[in-house]
Amino acid sequence: MAASLIFAESALETVPAGLQRHSSVRAHARRLGRRPSEILLDNSWHYAAMRGLRREEKRGRPDIAHLGLLEAVSTPLYSAGGVRVYVHTAADKVISVGGNVRLPRSYHRFEGLLAKLFRDGRIGGGGGGAPLLEIRDMGLGDLVREISPPRVIGLSTEGEPSSPPRVARALAGHGGGACVVIGGFQKGHFAEPTKGVIDDLRSIGGTPLESHVVAALIAHVLVLRGCRPGPS
Repeated sequence: MAASLIFAESALETVPAGLQRHSSVRAHARRLGRRPSEILLDNSWHYAAMRGLRREEKRGRPDIAHLGLLEAVSTPLYSAGGVRVYVHTAADKVISVGGNVRLPRSYHRFEGLLAKLFRDGRIGGGGGGAPLLEIRDMGLGDLVREISPPRVIGLSTEGEPSSPPRVARALAGHGGGACVVIGGFQKGHFAEPTKGVIDDLRSIGGTPLESHVVAALIAHVLVLRGCRPGPS
């Protein structure tokens, strides 16, 4: 059974309707040759529009998801089918990443791909095949129930002090099918509903680490400990 990696409450969304007429958003959309509704909210470009936005600390950072996903799908564990990768957004959407997906390393191309995903609902999967990327309206709790892992381990500075090898041992101790949850936002901590689906909250390093660093640490340590895919 494959392990699962979830980037939770990720700061990933298209520009909300209330901001689409702002000058910074319209200028950026013109530069990309798209409608304001068809670009990702990004505080590098839309900082002025986002001031005062509700839950601003968990919005407008699609680069976090980009880096985290690149790390996750670049690991031998993912290539061997030993980990399934998901992105849960702060707006309760879930992106499922298929097997053997090659994501753009260029952020500009990634942004275009994700904007298309938000518009169309899926990337690939023509002719009845499994999609490379698929997005659904779904809360984190619903996703965890669908995956049905034997244990959910969350990584946060609020958790019990631990280390990547100890987390890997805990994951491998459940037949490789456990789930690890990493924050996909820039500031703050997991919301209470997220904490509610986590069985074991741990902190690695004692100081905040960027999501892609955590993803790389956990995935590579799992490989070193021999946590390989087993029978489904």
